[in-house]
Amino acid sequence: MPELPEVEVVRRGLARWVGGRTVADVEVLHPRAIRRHLAGADDFAHRLKGHRMGAPMRRGKYLWLPVADSGMSVLAHLGMSGQLLVKSEQAPDEKHLRIRVRFTDHEDHEDHVAQAGHLGDGDGEGADEARGTELRFVDQRTFGGLSLHENTPDGLPDVIAHIARDPLDPLFDDEAFHQALRRSRSTIKRALLNQSLISGVGNIYADEALWRARLHYERPTATFTRPRTAQLLGHVRDVMNAALAVGGTSFDSLYVNVNGESGYFERSLDAYGREDEPCRRCGTPMRRRPWMNRSSYFCPRCQRPPRLS
Repeated sequence: MPELPEVEVVRRGLARWVGGRTVADVEVLHPRAIRRHLAGADDFAHRLKGHRMGAPMRRGKYLWLPVADSGMSVLAHLGMSGQLLVKSEQAPDEKHLRIRVRFTDHEDHEDHVAQAGHLGDGDGEGADEARGTELRFVDQRTFGGLSLHENTPDGLPDVIAHIARDPLDPLFDDEAFHQALRRSRSTIKRALLNQSLISGVGNIYADEALWRARLHYERPTATFTRPRTAQLLGHVRDVMNAALAVGGTSFDSLYVNVNGESGYFERSLDAYGREDEPCRRCGTPMRRRPWMNRSSYFCPRCQRPPRLS
């Protein structure tokens, strides 16, 4: 499942190519793609038609497009294989195309792109490039989908109101996270993956940050001091920013950005997926252990397990 860097790469692409455009029509090609919208495909399409898409937003791994003047947002669930692609209207349909959104290409998109460029989401150019393109939701495994939800007063879709801020959010509260960590009576990797404590961190970047911090994934959170929490948060932010710089992590063709391009951070991974390869710090063969229906990768020398009391 995409983590914060991959979702942020998609958000930036949507800001350039989709934000500010007015929906002409929506075509739902597979009912599972809108199964979270209980009113069905016709209602989903009707509620979007004629509305302008606002600037795409993200919290942690969650991505949504506000629907102007409706008090609602389109929440994207990418799941294991969901892709939001911007394609020419003349491009052949993908084999696993589930939803198509066409736009009217009114002039309001030019104003939005200029604003996005001012805010750093684009370069202020691209309105002309966006003309003649459509948004496609492609999902091979059909675990993902799009759905409409009411917004909270903070502008979040109501179904994700419980999701914590992510460590790249300027309003993320390091001290509050430390206190929550101490109270959680958990182990550190479980805490990093708890989206109500800290959002955006998944299995890959948890393993990477813990390797950088020399922490075993089963270390109890009650043992964390403020300096150790601060050090770990620094590594979490560093690894995510490094991944963002190269477009995220792609192990196969299922994760791509809106233009269909893969990220390249998998070439720089220090822990995840490196079983039996030498630790880049000490040379000890890396290990993999089953963990919560996933795997944890770690160095047995640099990341010693906690002592049992």
